[in-house]
Order: sequence, then C-alpha cells, then structure tokens
Amino acid sequence: MTRTYGLYRWPVRVASLLAAVAVWHLVTAADLRLWVRFDRFPGPLEVVREFGRQVDQGQYWQDVAQSLVRILTGFVLAAVLGIALGVATARSRWAGDLLQPLFEVARPIPAIALVPVAILLFPANEQGIVFITFAAAFFPVLVSTRHAVKALPVVWEDAVRTLGGGRWRVLIRVVLPGVLPGVFGGLSIGMGVAWICVISAEMISGDFGVGYRTWQAYTIVDYPGVLVGMATIGLLGWLTSASVELAGRRLTRWLPREERS
Repeated sequence: MTRTYGLYRWPVRVASLLAAVAVWHLVTAADLRLWVRFDRFPGPLEVVREFGRQVDQGQYWQDVAQSLVRILTGFVLAAVLGIALGVATARSRWAGDLLQPLFEVARPIPAIALVPVAILLFPANEQGIVFITFAAAFFPVLVSTRHAVKALPVVWEDAVRTLGGGRWRVLIRVVLPGVLPGVFGGLSIGMGVAWICVISAEMISGDFGVGYRTWQAYTIVDYPGVLVGMATIGLLGWLTSASVELAGRRLTRWLPREERS
C-alpha cells in the first residue's frame, strides 16, 4: 500500500500546480473583475515569455547568484552560532543567565526592522544585507536547539555517565545526535524566514539581487517582470528549504520512520 501511494504522489502534486496555472490563465484571459481585478494582471503566457527573455540575459543569473551568496552566507553563520549558543544556554546555567535575557529582548524585533541599524553599522550594503539575513535565521535555530536540548531524556545522559563518560562525551554522543531532529526543524524555518528578509532588504537597500530586480520591475510598471521575480524567489526558496530537509533526513536515518498506509 505504501509503494502504491508513493507512485501517485508526484502526479498529484504536478496536477495541482497545472490546475492553478489553468485557473490563472482563465481568469486573466477573461479579464475577470469580481472582488479582485484580473483585467490588468499578466497571464501565464506573458510571464513565460518574460522569463525566457530574462534567462537569455546575464543579469538574471548574476542576480540569482548574488541572492544565493547572501542567503547562504547569513544562513550558515546563523546555523553555526544558533546551534552553539542554543546548546550552551540550555546546558549551562551561567550561559543561560548571561545570554538568555539579551536574546529574549532582541528576538521579537523583526529582522527587517534592523535595516537602519545595518546601515549605521556596516559600510557596505552587502554586509548589511548578510547581517539582516543572519538575524532572521538565527533566532529560529537558537530557540529550536535550546528546546531540543531541554527535551532530551535525562536517562540518556545518566547512562553515559554511568559508563564513565565525561561532559564532552555526553555532549558529542548524546546531546548533539539527540537534538538533530529539533535543530533541523529550526533550520528549515530559519531558511524560510531568511528568504523573506533578504528579499525585503534587497528591495530597500540593495543594488542588485532578485529582490532588487523585482522591485525595479514594479517601479517601471513591468508586471510580468514582477511575477518572474516572484516565481524565481519561490523556486529558490523551495530548493534551499528542500536541501535543508534532505540533509536532515540523511543525518537522522537512525530515527524510526512512520509508515503510510
């Protein structure tokens, strides 16, 4: 039954996307105006033509590459520091008392609200955008790691200590493997939030990148170009998030998997 179900998964997913595109084409071709206005909204054929035009230009790929460099740089920094500080604040009372109040005060501040701070702190726009991306991804990773550490069964640590394991052995053999599912949940969320903020930062203070190019298309009333930018952002976000989830599945193969009926 599980194998039969798997055979139908991808056709169903593709069919849902094709149905959405078909509805989009119908409402724009009919210039439908009900609660929303589709009479000026570009149809899928216009967007595909604009996408083909942009793909043939080097500028499109430069923007994609620049946005990917920004997102991956900020995300990797956030992952490393978020995991390290999440474990530290959960395992050490001193680290928790010293750092936790600072994190709790800063965490509710939207990362995009840090644009003025980034402009003041960093001399180049590039550094500021990476900083905003880092701030967006850091807190989901930190919080998920901290909660994952606190949720570990105490008996696991006691078993290692009974066998003569010290603090570092407990950390390497129990804590780090045990928190992986929770950590990758935070990484997946952090990647999505980071994309929102890096695109917003590019729109506000960037000189290039997918977000900047999408906003530029809007300012010159190039609506097909806007939708090409949106589709590019969605595709890049899906690919990077899927990569994080795939890495999580690879590194947690030892976990029992729920079988579908």
